[in-house]
Amino acid sequence: MHHSIKGHLVFVLHAHLPFVRHPGYATPFIEENWLNEAILETYIPLIRVFRNLKKESVRFRITMSFTPTLSQMLVDPYLQNQFRKYIKNLISLANHETKRTKTDPHLHYLATRYLEHFLDTESIFEETNGDLTKLFLPFIESGELEAMTSPATHAFLPFYDSEKSVFRSQLKNGRRTFRRIWGRDPKGIWLSECGYTENLEEELDREGFRYFFVDTHGITHASPRPKFGVYAPVEVGYGVFAFGRDPESSKQVWSSIDGYPGDFRYREYYRDIGHDLPWEEISPYLHSNGIRINTSIKYYRITGKTQDKGYYHPDWAMEAAGNHAEDFLRNRIKQAEHLYAMNKQPSVVVSPYDAELYGHWWYEGPQFIEFLFKKIHFNQNTIQLSHPLEAARALPRIQSVEMKMSSWGENGYGDVWLNVTNDWIYPLILDLSIRMHKRVHEFGSGTETQIRLLKQMGRELLLLQSSDWAFIMKTGTMVDYAIRRTNVHTNLFLTLEAMLTGPVDLTTLEAAETENNAFPDIRPEDFR
Repeated sequence: MHHSIKGHLVFVLHAHLPFVRHPGYATPFIEENWLNEAILETYIPLIRVFRNLKKESVRFRITMSFTPTLSQMLVDPYLQNQFRKYIKNLISLANHETKRTKTDPHLHYLATRYLEHFLDTESIFEETNGDLTKLFLPFIESGELEAMTSPATHAFLPFYDSEKSVFRSQLKNGRRTFRRIWGRDPKGIWLSECGYTENLEEELDREGFRYFFVDTHGITHASPRPKFGVYAPVEVGYGVFAFGRDPESSKQVWSSIDGYPGDFRYREYYRDIGHDLPWEEISPYLHSNGIRINTSIKYYRITGKTQDKGYYHPDWAMEAAGNHAEDFLRNRIKQAEHLYAMNKQPSVVVSPYDAELYGHWWYEGPQFIEFLFKKIHFNQNTIQLSHPLEAARALPRIQSVEMKMSSWGENGYGDVWLNVTNDWIYPLILDLSIRMHKRVHEFGSGTETQIRLLKQMGRELLLLQSSDWAFIMKTGTMVDYAIRRTNVHTNLFLTLEAMLTGPVDLTTLEAAETENNAFPDIRPEDFR
């Protein structure tokens, strides 16, 4: 470690989407656009940033979780083809827009930029035949990017500590899927929603995970109270380390009041031509069964806290991103110097964010990351970017503590995922989890068909346990879809379970295996 380094910045992006895959339906599922938008606006822009940094010989370190559901969707041929249709449609729309906007020079300029952006995105996507994991792999192999996994379907584990088979099946399939797709075992895990509960570290150790992340109070409320607060990892048992979120750097980006993404120069997310243009003009490009949806073409900047919006100016936005990167770095340097003077050892500042914030919600977010990493590399020598275990190894001492249940959700515990909007799903999930555990003991050495049934029951159960459905019900967006998914996985599980001892309907089994084809290497014994 350089003698003047006073702090380590662990910059973490959590890349996650629920498993949404619906081949063979006449009516399109607009929820499949969640992945398309993330590829266009977050994942490929991040690949561009990493390539630019590499090309300019900028040393950087970034840690990303790729959840098992997202990883599987990125390598799925059906979903890759769905993105191909999506981007080709956007290219057609952008071509149309360059003609429609010819009488307005600024709009024409923006439409032309979008067309070039979509064409470049398509070109990058096809470099590896649509498999984005292969575009991230070179950065993993060279050490700039450290990739993590998560529980298999992003289940909120603290709710299942009475049924340990949920822990085991979620963690085993999370690790196994990562190994299959990314070709290595993960050192770390992003616990869904940063949801920690007592004794989870024993299960993490059993699967070989060495670190995870918690929200600030997960560390500060530990016993004994950590001497260095969230500015050093803590050991929680079995040689497993917990890293706590730094509230200061998080607020600078996350805050809806004074966070960077609210700057009036940035692109306005909520003004999209899918909603602004006359229906007869935009509808041929929406493919949404009569519903207005976003197209990713947005011509306005945030401007102010009114409905009146000015045109988006990319150069103004890039200036803002550069200014914000400079401000972020200046604050991290001050923070590191203050903490070093107080603690007499380098600090570890953990700055975790949802990956989709960068690019999807905050259009200029990837450019902010590029500016920040360049400034860290060229403009100072007080802090350095580090991966979690690199930072841990650089510290002279690490404290062992016991932690209590916590999450990074609103109010810090489980309120988001268990409340009056979604509490009805948990008796179903727990009942089916207990039944799965029982059926595996009864039929785990059964016939080939019974094993096949158990595997598909396991897939339906894991998909049912996703925290996304409860979250959607709480936020009130796409609630019908979340309810449908909960009911579909429940009913399929029960139907398949009945076939263990009754007539086998191969058509139903094959249909479930085709649509809900996650976790091809699932094992019945995962649920013991």
